[in-house]
Amino acid sequence: MTSRIPELQQGDCLSRAEFERRYSAMPHLKKAELIEGVVYVGSPVNHLRHGLPHHALSYWLGLYREHTPNLIVSDNATVRLDLDNEPQPDLLLGLPPHADGQLEITADGYLEGAPELAIEVAASSVSYDLHQKKRAYRRNGVREYLVHRVDDGQLDWFCRENDEYVAQSRDADGCLQSRVFPGLRLDPEALLAGDHARLRHVVEQACASPRHAALCARLVRP
Repeated sequence: MTSRIPELQQGDCLSRAEFERRYSAMPHLKKAELIEGVVYVGSPVNHLRHGLPHHALSYWLGLYREHTPNLIVSDNATVRLDLDNEPQPDLLLGLPPHADGQLEITADGYLEGAPELAIEVAASSVSYDLHQKKRAYRRNGVREYLVHRVDDGQLDWFCRENDEYVAQSRDADGCLQSRVFPGLRLDPEALLAGDHARLRHVVEQACASPRHAALCARLVRP
């Protein structure tokens, strides 16, 4: 018998409580997720395949936040999704509870519930981000899911319809746009090319709309 807390290992099958206990005992571990009751431990982060595309998406989301106050925005935060799933999305966006959002900040500083939008950087279409994790997000009511498939040079934006995820098509300008967050519009080619000026222009133009103004009015704290 030993009092030592076991370390998280790839493929461990754990309850959410035990996952949190072991994760908390490993402050050196930067990323671990519980997906459908199975532990996934993050590998070293590659600059070209993860760090750089993550930064580009973070920049784009930050542009939207500049124009849209009081949203819940987070980067690599653990989310208590359900008893078998505690993912750590690369980025997320949520409406606060007073604006009919699904996500809450708990007393101990964690996020609990389903974000309106989850964003992941994945290597390719075979990644668990597009299989096990996608199913967990869909089942728990994550309304939109954006995945950047880096090796494939593609972005998939899924919207939840009738309990299923449906891939969005690009509009006439080649852009993708959120159904939940008016003004959150993305030019995939600009993102892939690192064209920050184009990213900013698209967001600013989309935020100059009556629907975005109505959302901002809903977000005003009561």
